[in-house]
Amino acid sequence: MTVKEYNRSVEEFSDSVYRFILASMKDEDRASDVVQESYEKLWMNVSDIGYGVVKSWLFSTAYHTMIDIIRKEKRMKSLEEAEPCDYLYEQGASDLNAILHMALERLPENQKTVILLRDYEGYSYREIAEITGSTEAQVKINIHRGRYALRSFIGKLETVI
Repeated sequence: MTVKEYNRSVEEFSDSVYRFILASMKDEDRASDVVQESYEKLWMNVSDIGYGVVKSWLFSTAYHTMIDIIRKEKRMKSLEEAEPCDYLYEQGASDLNAILHMALERLPENQKTVILLRDYEGYSYREIAEITGSTEAQVKINIHRGRYALRSFIGKLETVI
């Protein structure tokens, strides 16, 4: 495609692509951004795309760009929209050991026991199974669930420190 054909595609198709995206996004600025990004992608591929397929290529590219933006926005929640986690430790304590012990106290006894035996005492799964009278598989499950609960309670290390 030539530069002249590119400019002609902007004149002929930009309004219809814009209306198509605006109908889905309901936001004029974001729709304009999608159209602009679509034309930027067209410019990057101008030598590979013929003028005969430009309209369908633009609509397809704009649609996929819009979907990518919507998916990205769903993944990125603002802090105001996020629901507070019941297990998240929110007090600003500087003693990580105290926080960890507080989190351990909230665990069910079976999870607390296996985590202490594994992480504090260094026993193997087999040895913990013998000590607790359960199977190795159950020990592994309890350790996994306990660690998950600890991570949920403590949250990110940056919030603790």
